[in-house]
Amino acid sequence: MGFALVATVTGIGGGTLRDLLIGRDVFWTLQPNYVGLCVAIALMVYFLAPHIEYRFRALLWADAAGLSLFCVLGARVAIEAGFSGTIALVMGLLTATFGGLIRDVLCNEIPLILRNEIYATAALAGALVYVLLDPLSLPYPIAELGGMCACFIVRAFGLSRGLSLPSYRARVGRDYPSDDELDN
Repeated sequence: MGFALVATVTGIGGGTLRDLLIGRDVFWTLQPNYVGLCVAIALMVYFLAPHIEYRFRALLWADAAGLSLFCVLGARVAIEAGFSGTIALVMGLLTATFGGLIRDVLCNEIPLILRNEIYATAALAGALVYVLLDPLSLPYPIAELGGMCACFIVRAFGLSRGLSLPSYRARVGRDYPSDDELDN
């Protein structure tokens, strides 16, 4: 049950928050088969993952594919609901990353979006390409495919090369309190 819960939260968490923020009926309450799909995939991964030698790498690549799909879907839903391109970018980013953030918090891990990886940047790139291509009235799937490809390429480049964006550096000479001192 825990495995199914984590998979379901990951799969529908970002879209749930998006729908709540834009005032739309939450998608999976109208189509509960999304919950069933998350549980089915959780079962598949539960039984197959132990047999995959490099399962962490495989999961990272599967996550990159999901990130690519969800950043575009989130942006598309926002545009179809009448929101601006800026809001569509935010909703694309949120849809793609928030489920994973909830997953990592539930599993007591540092959220992937807060690590040095090129993750949120990839989702933003995919949503941006979609938002820029959508008004051009291209044949139906071109804008979606363009956004998905942009996200996947940026994420794949980061994964394959071990790249990351620069992280925040504390100011030199500043005395930061320890966790124990903060508790008092």
